[in-house]
Amino acid sequence: MKQQIVLSPESFAAVHTAVDKASEDGVPVLRVVKREKIHLYDQNTYAKLKELSFHNGVIEVKMKSRLLPDAPDFARGFIGIVYRANQADAEFESFYVRPTNGRGCTDPVRKAHGCQYFSYPGYTFDYFREFGITAYEAPVEVALNEWFILRAVIQDSTASFYLDGAEEPVLVVRDMKHGSGQHGAVGIFVDIGTEALIAEMTVTCTD
Repeated sequence: MKQQIVLSPESFAAVHTAVDKASEDGVPVLRVVKREKIHLYDQNTYAKLKELSFHNGVIEVKMKSRLLPDAPDFARGFIGIVYRANQADAEFESFYVRPTNGRGCTDPVRKAHGCQYFSYPGYTFDYFREFGITAYEAPVEVALNEWFILRAVIQDSTASFYLDGAEEPVLVVRDMKHGSGQHGAVGIFVDIGTEALIAEMTVTCTD
């Protein structure tokens, strides 16, 4: 059953983040920024829905990434989702995009790192880079300060991630690191130097 999420701060629990109401182009939106672990990558920094436990199904979010005024040079506008997050916020799966590596990026190395799947705590950006693992990244055609729609289809140990209504996924992960049985919360992920703006969100649980 598809659930249209009410985008109010009261619907979310802030995990090392700040969650506020905002307005963008005259439209009310949810704003999420990091509040703690400011300079650490791929941490448990997200806003999670309070009243939903997710296993298999579809998560769809209309979102926009903007760099904060004090963002460091290496900030990439990291925003995305978390899912199957446990109650202690110590384990979860995640997918995010790096908009500055997307449309308009002319560096082929950065372009190849347009999006990222990671699994907290053991399989993060640092782990994949240390061992030269590139299967969990792919190019994307998104940009800063522009709305895009992220759609994640989760089934057991497989996740397929789509952008802007495309028929083909930008990334398919067939071996999610917490396995097929994990249940947990769904949320909005944000990382270093980034302001995440959320205009719409739906979650469909299929089991």
